[in-house]
Amino acid sequence: MEADLQSRMTHDSSADFDLDQIYRLSIPAGRKGKYRWAQFDDYLDKPRKKFEWKTPTSLSVEARCDNSNHLGTWGFGFWNDPFNTSLGVKGSVRRLPVLPNCAWFFFASHHNYLSFEDKLPAQGFLAATFSSPTIPSIFFAPTLPFLPLLISKHFAQCARRVLAGFVKQDALLIDIDVTQWHTFQIDWHAHQAQFLIDDQIILSTTISPKGKLGIVIWVDNQFAAFKPDGQISFGTLASQEATTLELKNLVLK
Repeated sequence: MEADLQSRMTHDSSADFDLDQIYRLSIPAGRKGKYRWAQFDDYLDKPRKKFEWKTPTSLSVEARCDNSNHLGTWGFGFWNDPFNTSLGVKGSVRRLPVLPNCAWFFFASHHNYLSFEDKLPAQGFLAATFSSPTIPSIFFAPTLPFLPLLISKHFAQCARRVLAGFVKQDALLIDIDVTQWHTFQIDWHAHQAQFLIDDQIILSTTISPKGKLGIVIWVDNQFAAFKPDGQISFGTLASQEATTLELKNLVLK
């Protein structure tokens, strides 16, 4: 199967591929407060019910990132775009938030804290899954008036514990040289997800995402953190060097 991948980017970034089908996503160095982002995906212009991918599906790709000290995030895999990261891209579909479902390889710099489970790694280069009930987004509308209460650390801690009850997750911190080419594979089944690097299984988990998902490949300078003490922070990071993520031999089956 082939994914109909579309390129998205901010004006000072680039997302393209050459005749050898090497996908390159690059963002420049720059100041904080300015979002820098490059992405390939197949879902941004679709409602979630028309996302393409469901179990059983396997993604295999060779990838490398030239900046092992990247500030922000990058990665590739499957997800349901739970927070609607359309970012005003022309032709994108506006969607209400839902609970996250994903299976991906994900790099997050130390500014991030992306876990509701204290025992799991929340930053670094991860193989990770989130599995949540596929509750229609309209049912979250009554909770919107309570969002300002998240400035209270006590309320935020309670909310984090509630979310941990609904959102199951698994993650493994990966220790490899990301600047070198490696082969990455995600095997997504209804009740299991497996992650492989260079044909070796590194994580096998029964916490598998639900519903239909989209393909996402991206690099940006964003961070988000929801820490155990209830502290919530998000924004963009300054960087002194550019970052390029390269991928080739992308296969979906």
